Amino acid sequence: MIRRAQCACGGLSVEAEGEPQVVSACHCLECQRRTGSAFGLAAFYARESVHPSGPASVYVRKAESDNSVVFHFCPTCGTTLYWEREGAPERVGIAVGGFADPGFPPPARSVYEHRKLHWLELPPALDRPW
Repeated sequence: MIRRAQCACGGLSVEAEGEPQVVSACHCLECQRRTGSAFGLAAFYARESVHPSGPASVYVRKAESDNSVVFHFCPTCGTTLYWEREGAPERVGIAVGGFADPGFPPPARSVYEHRKLHWLELPPALDRPW
């Protein structure tokens, strides 16, 4: 199976082979700022399974874990489409919304819940490592 995610204008895209290794909801304040939403939703794939195309600009920031995260976003529309984490170089995160697929697998993990908006309720069966 090959899934395709793209930015809002279609100039930046990424193809991902197979199923994601994990789908994760992140509640850190930076993901809230980056998405303009209550949390970020990412599908993590093995690096060798991810094939980006199109021009991308890069933004690097420190995560709450103190590792660097390299975000790749469309220079035309500004959509952050995929990223790489210093602490997990074997994986690439892809914004689930970029797939525009209502049947996409649900999150199996929820991280940085101490930053979660107090009114947000998530399924109880999620893995909560932090």
